Amino acid sequence: VEHNEKQKKLSGIDIAPATVVRYETCRKLIIQFLQCTYHREDIYLDEMSRQFIEDYEFFLKAERKCSHNTTIQYLKNLKKITRIAMTKGWLKTDPYLGIRFHKEQVERDFLDKSELKKLLDKQIDIPRLSQIRDVFAFCCLTGLAFSDVKQLRPEHIAVDINGVNWIRKPRQKTGRMCNIPIIDAAQEILSRYRDNNYCQMHGVLLPVCSNQKMNVYLKELADVCGICKLLSTHTARHTFATLTLASGATIENVAKMLGHSDTKMTRHYARILDSSILRDMRVVAKNMAL
Repeated sequence: VEHNEKQKKLSGIDIAPATVVRYETCRKLIIQFLQCTYHREDIYLDEMSRQFIEDYEFFLKAERKCSHNTTIQYLKNLKKITRIAMTKGWLKTDPYLGIRFHKEQVERDFLDKSELKKLLDKQIDIPRLSQIRDVFAFCCLTGLAFSDVKQLRPEHIAVDINGVNWIRKPRQKTGRMCNIPIIDAAQEILSRYRDNNYCQMHGVLLPVCSNQKMNVYLKELADVCGICKLLSTHTARHTFATLTLASGATIENVAKMLGHSDTKMTRHYARILDSSILRDMRVVAKNMAL
């Protein structure tokens, strides 16, 4: 509780709001786990053991139906608390000693070029879905994460000496700067909301709802557009990384636009498309011509 209260006070300063929510969810899960498994409301710190961690992992997977990777994330959150307790001398033995975490590789969906064009060109008469489409498409065209597009303000737009508009914004999650040129399709989306009441009232460039609502509406949007993929706010970021790399951008430049510290992080977002393989092999064939 003490840790989470400090996190709340640092929310938006040193810590992303989503991180605060995650630790609060972790606290609630621990309470449920204690009630379900040990039939208690609380335990002493020195009662935490490796068996406690293993029981908690089982509870998350069997009772809460969490995926392997989600379970690992909650275990890591709890590990941070035990580390703090050990540093302060409240916990003598590390319950995580000898435990190693290994996340499974997840193949996330992304839109290919034809699907993105279908999304952009679709005539949508429902204002709610039209706005969701615009926000999602803008993220596909810029690579912005949900938390960053929600906070995008006029001061985050800069114009270079050539008259090109750029998004220059520190990422909410890491604080690393994103430098993204705004292509025409993305600029067109921004222009639609220049006089939007919500945007003017909140000082933002796009009317973005909550992440939970966004993901629910994206499923509806996929049906309307005839896209047979599970869309989420994160799908847009994967789409941007994949399509920019497939179109010839270097991974170093894509990393810079995504606000990554190195290209290793960027590779998790990218997919090698047949189009980029074919493009490279045409160059190889030309150079190898006998």
